[in-house]
Amino acid sequence: HFFEALTKRLSGYTDKCVISFVDMYRHLGTVSRDLQFLPLDTEQIYELAGQFAEIAHKCNLTLETCAEAVDLSQFGIGHGHCIDGGLFERIIGQPLSITKDKNQRKECGCMASIDIGMYDSCANGCKYCYANHSLSAVRKNIRSHDPSSPLLYGNIGPDDIVKDRAMESCKIQQLGLF
Repeated sequence: HFFEALTKRLSGYTDKCVISFVDMYRHLGTVSRDLQFLPLDTEQIYELAGQFAEIAHKCNLTLETCAEAVDLSQFGIGHGHCIDGGLFERIIGQPLSITKDKNQRKECGCMASIDIGMYDSCANGCKYCYANHSLSAVRKNIRSHDPSSPLLYGNIGPDDIVKDRAMESCKIQQLGLF
């Protein structure tokens, strides 16, 4: 019901929706009990994927999964990439020399990137979030936000060391004949 309501609202504003099934991370133990999360078996995943695909198709949305090993191609659902090299190439109109991010799970298809985020920093309060471990840490981080600081939360202290990171363009500069 909620997926259908969301896809109807998003139709015309996006052409893709990325789905994922809850991974039972260790720190989600209490949360999963409180929310009565149970891992889905393959049959349940197929049933849900089939229903999602049907709904998405009606709203002209492509469905992809994020870091899922399960093959849902029979429903027209492919493996997606949050950091999608192909999408970046289409946006800039130029090929890129990119590799898979070796620091991610095997099922993750993201290209190598630099994460500028921070754990315990989102105030949305999603109970199943893997990036927040402590509500008190989230509150502390939010209180320490300084809009004039170059950091997401807090400030650079006198004992902190800031280093420039050497970066290279991923653009392929070689012209091709075809």
